[in-house]
Amino acid sequence: MGLDSAIQARVQEWLGPEYDEATREELQALINTGNTEELVDRFGAYLEFGTGGLRGIMGAGTNRMNVYVVAKATQGLANHLVKECQGRDCISVVVSYDNRRHSLDFARETASVLAGNGIHVFLFETLHPIPVLSFAVRYLDSAAGVMITASHNPKEYNGYKVYWDDGAQIVPPHDTKIIAEVQRIGSLKAVKKMAFQEAMEKGLITMLGDDIDQAYLAAIRPMSLNAALVKRHASDLSIVYTPLHGTGITVVPRALKAWGFQNVSICEEQAEPDGNFPTIKSPNPEESAALALATRFAKKRKADLVLATDPDADRLGIAVRKGTDDYVLLTGNQVAALLAYYLLDQLHENGRLPPNAAVVKTIVTTELITAICTAYRTEVVNVLTGFKWIGQQIRLWEDVAERREDRKAFILGVEESYGYLIGTHARDKDAVICACMVAEMASWAKARGQTLVQVLDDLLCRFGVFHEAQHSITATGPAGLQRIQTIMETLRSTPPVHIGELPVIRVSDVKRGCVIDRQSGRIVEHITLPKSDVLCFHFAGKSQVVVRPSGTEPKIKFYFMLNDTKALPITSEAELQKRKAALEKLTHDTITAFCGLIDSIAD
Repeated sequence: MGLDSAIQARVQEWLGPEYDEATREELQALINTGNTEELVDRFGAYLEFGTGGLRGIMGAGTNRMNVYVVAKATQGLANHLVKECQGRDCISVVVSYDNRRHSLDFARETASVLAGNGIHVFLFETLHPIPVLSFAVRYLDSAAGVMITASHNPKEYNGYKVYWDDGAQIVPPHDTKIIAEVQRIGSLKAVKKMAFQEAMEKGLITMLGDDIDQAYLAAIRPMSLNAALVKRHASDLSIVYTPLHGTGITVVPRALKAWGFQNVSICEEQAEPDGNFPTIKSPNPEESAALALATRFAKKRKADLVLATDPDADRLGIAVRKGTDDYVLLTGNQVAALLAYYLLDQLHENGRLPPNAAVVKTIVTTELITAICTAYRTEVVNVLTGFKWIGQQIRLWEDVAERREDRKAFILGVEESYGYLIGTHARDKDAVICACMVAEMASWAKARGQTLVQVLDDLLCRFGVFHEAQHSITATGPAGLQRIQTIMETLRSTPPVHIGELPVIRVSDVKRGCVIDRQSGRIVEHITLPKSDVLCFHFAGKSQVVVRPSGTEPKIKFYFMLNDTKALPITSEAELQKRKAALEKLTHDTITAFCGLIDSIAD
């Protein structure tokens, strides 16, 4: 076959009787056509169980998502659970899955392996969103949860996400311990598995039905801040919702109805769960193309608001009608800022804002939120990129609940990549409750004669103009990894003095845990975040560029977060637009200058 001995041995193993006929035929076809490159890609590495679980292209091979890779991962999880839960009468795990191809197969395989290890499984009867899974873990007092999903990745992908007993994605020390257990699984012979039907008959698998949905909906309903206003004006707000062929269809329409929104139209062409995503190239609500069909549908109905959830319904994208026919897609940063403002303002208005209120955001999420929180005397806590760190922060506050001086009242958690959580019923991004809250916010704005775009402009006039942009470099293979490492090492050892026309004042090195004055080179502050390969280059006025290698893709990402907070408030529309345009140009010039710097490092 022209393969090295290690790869050839793996291929031969997968052609053996322990693997199903479809797998053997898939590999034999590659061998027969002499597709060595594809065999090397499939067997030249192992799909790594990372800090959140697995994610990869589906297919046969050690470097692909398939039932055998899922089985080994689940055995590693089971081994860790048995060690961590010693003395517990019953260990249980909640398992859910999305609409992707083979998601149900992977969920049943997960359940069978857990049952084979004597672990009770609560398996959803039908596909369900991440927030409902996260809620169910705590509601059922389970030790962990597993979600079969690749989030908003293209249709070729699937994944396996692990949650701990608080309903949040795993963080240290559990993530590294589970990874170690998975790495110890040498072959399929180490996997304990019970036939699915046998596990059902023995009571080791319990199917979850509508009762969990009802409990979840009951948990989020009291979080409405303006139920009376919605009751008066909800029929005036026209909403179009698209689940992008994913799990949101199971819960989001019901949640909107429970909150009082009756004028909701479903984008029927995208309503049916379908892992092939026939109407879109990528099911990512961050991309305008994903909302194009729903927006066209909204134009016909003259809808005020378009809501879109990704396949596992943890991310929410929105579009707002502007004028007669135009729709404006809001960024994740803009929606996050609007939610922060609406929640804090309405809680304050109603005398319900706790004195120890806190908002949690990732370090790459807009600083407009900080300005808003300052106005409402609410603390902002910054965490690393990844919603698991927001879930961890909620747990930390709960763990110190007895120490009043440390206790915080969690109001909102946000990340720039369209992820938001209101309340603590779940511990991961929740597009379901956020769809309801955005609809309520739009109804509140419309009752005041405004759209959400106008509310956002009011915030910019009051707090300053904030503009965020991203750029990334994809670098695959060993050479790509080396390139990313070289870029990070060079920026760390020789940070730039200027980026374009902006002088660098300080450098935050999260890996070293310190903030360095750029001019003197002295450490001026220590960082309490967990060590991570992240660099922040700070300019005047809290503007900054953040650099970090991606944790899930072969990329290095650059976040540009610039602002203009001089001479406030802004008192005219013309002045606001002028300052917006100037900041956008400055952002563009800064990106160009920084990319030139990166190119010089790569050369």
